Amino acid sequence: MTTWPTAVCHTNGISIHYSRTGGDKPPVLLLHGLMTNGLCWTELTRALEPAYDVIMPDARGHGQSSAPDNGYRYEDHAADSIGLIQALRLPPVFLLGHSMGGMTAAVVASRAPSLVRGVILADPTFLSPEMQREVWASDVAEQHRQMLQLSLAEVVADARARHPTRTSETLELFARARLQTSLSAFEVLRPPNPDFRQVVRTIQVPSLLLFGDKGIVSADVAAELQRLNPQLQKEQLRAAGHTLHLDQPKRFTAVVRDFLRATATAAP
Repeated sequence: MTTWPTAVCHTNGISIHYSRTGGDKPPVLLLHGLMTNGLCWTELTRALEPAYDVIMPDARGHGQSSAPDNGYRYEDHAADSIGLIQALRLPPVFLLGHSMGGMTAAVVASRAPSLVRGVILADPTFLSPEMQREVWASDVAEQHRQMLQLSLAEVVADARARHPTRTSETLELFARARLQTSLSAFEVLRPPNPDFRQVVRTIQVPSLLLFGDKGIVSADVAAELQRLNPQLQKEQLRAAGHTLHLDQPKRFTAVVRDFLRATATAAP
């Protein structure tokens, strides 16, 4: 299993743990989803690190970052990311977020465009108000509470039964991350979320919406968002659900690389 240097950044009243590949290269900040952590980006990071300084933070309530009792709104997660970029004195970053991290990345790009060179939104949590209420009322947090009673081996075995084609490394990384997720982190699901249409409309940096054919963001919603913001590129990955970076890892990596290269070489 690959290891990279780790450190802790103190910002926004908490401690953010992160891994970083380093080097004098353009920085790419990877934001994970609920119940995962920074190292869950390991496969993508291996592909990107020859050309980029990849930074993989654990969101608050996840991994080895602080888990305060409150402060889990998307505005809090965005403030954490902005604080990390500023504390590390990074030049404008490429920002990639999945699910919860995708909504966070969109908010960061909307509110702090001077800190962002380009943004990739991988099936972000762009949910209707009705779906937000449905998710909040579901037993997802209770399921996690029960999962926290299991051993790592039991969580890995459960994941292997549901995803038999995934590698042992991936299963263990995600199982460890699951067991490192605080129940407080589920507060991010409490409605209302930011108005994703308004957020996307105000993004003025190069942006890409990546979505599957069986995930959260539908082709119709993607087309609507592109009409709201003609600068937004969109690409659908076939035979991919919400975890499109795991369902189609090679295609996902190729699309990400293409966007990063094109954005880096585009005239300012």
